Amino acid sequence: MTNYVLEHARLIDGTGADPIADATVYVEDASITWAGASADAPATAPKGAVSIDLTGHSLCPGFFDCHVHLSLPGTKGSPLELAMHPQSYLHFQLIDRLRTTLHNGVTTVRDLMGIDTGVREAVSAGLIEGPRLLVAINMLSQTAGHSDFCLPSGIDLTPYVGAALVDSVDEARHRTRELIRAGADVLKVASSGGVTSPNDDPTWLGMRREMIAAIVEEGQNYGGRPVAAHAIGYAGIRAAVEAGVHSIEHGYALDDELRAQMVAQGTFLVPTLLETMHEVTATPQGAAKSAKWHAMAHDSIAASAAAGIKIAVGTDAGLSPDHGTNLKELGLLVRFGGLTPMQAIVAGTRTSAQLCGVADTLGTVEEGKTADLVVVRGNPLDDVDTIGDPENILLVVKEGRAVGNRGGFPVG
Repeated sequence: MTNYVLEHARLIDGTGADPIADATVYVEDASITWAGASADAPATAPKGAVSIDLTGHSLCPGFFDCHVHLSLPGTKGSPLELAMHPQSYLHFQLIDRLRTTLHNGVTTVRDLMGIDTGVREAVSAGLIEGPRLLVAINMLSQTAGHSDFCLPSGIDLTPYVGAALVDSVDEARHRTRELIRAGADVLKVASSGGVTSPNDDPTWLGMRREMIAAIVEEGQNYGGRPVAAHAIGYAGIRAAVEAGVHSIEHGYALDDELRAQMVAQGTFLVPTLLETMHEVTATPQGAAKSAKWHAMAHDSIAASAAAGIKIAVGTDAGLSPDHGTNLKELGLLVRFGGLTPMQAIVAGTRTSAQLCGVADTLGTVEEGKTADLVVVRGNPLDDVDTIGDPENILLVVKEGRAVGNRGGFPVG
């Protein structure tokens, strides 16, 4: 394990504090042991540390994407192709998707449907390179709901996209317990219809409140596992908020009453704006739905941010956005949500760490935190869109180890 002295950087530490123009960060044994102004740095650096001069560049915490689907191909294919190969083929596709996501600045992701805990464990053990993973395994929905990919032809893609259908409270409890037994970190439900799903519409109520509440209860009683709700239309958002979910994914049809309830309950919003920049073209119905609902998403996010809802970063990468484009979301939060560049960076670091339950060790550049760090070319506070361009991600450090080094720094 290499120790580092990262010096003369502009430090944007993820807390929302003013940046430090000339900062030094010490990394020792995968932890941050000091961070602050270079003039105040301790005289004794970590033993055997490699010094890296970051003059002209910015140092940020490792970024999060709290809503990805690593099993899906983005613009490079379709869910139908999942049925065209043996299951083992997916694992080789994952190698590139994981590496690309990590090297482009995302050190932690929440996969909300499609991969199992074996992928998480393989990354953790160092067998494959990728961001730290939190996994849902399946998305729970009802028959004819957002997760039901049984097509009129009779072809059923539901198992291939990573979904599970439950149609009663008892079935929901049972499947939730199976997911917990399998090691799921987070539980995912579909409380509304969707844009890309073939059998429903976002206005439709998906999983009913009593079923969601049962899943929330099971999650709380089995290790405090949080519940994330795919919820686009009003009925689905309301059912999920009233059932006590931890996060609303998408949330396009939020109104002021539900926003106030989310603030009072501490419910997070993951807007997935990057997904809305991709038109659904697979079917005429999907194209019509995407035009309507994506425009609504752009109109809604500013009101949600202004209401004080805790906003975390998620993209739906794999569904339509390509893996590795994740950090374009920050610029969209500024463009549509009215966040400042600093607020967008905090959303992608500290707030996302809070959503994922790991803020005690990740999400900010502070003494005692795990050394997940990203070096960005120039000053992203002048133009946060620069973070979304992979060419500006010059160095990525995950758990104290340099894993991406476009800047050609002497990382040891």
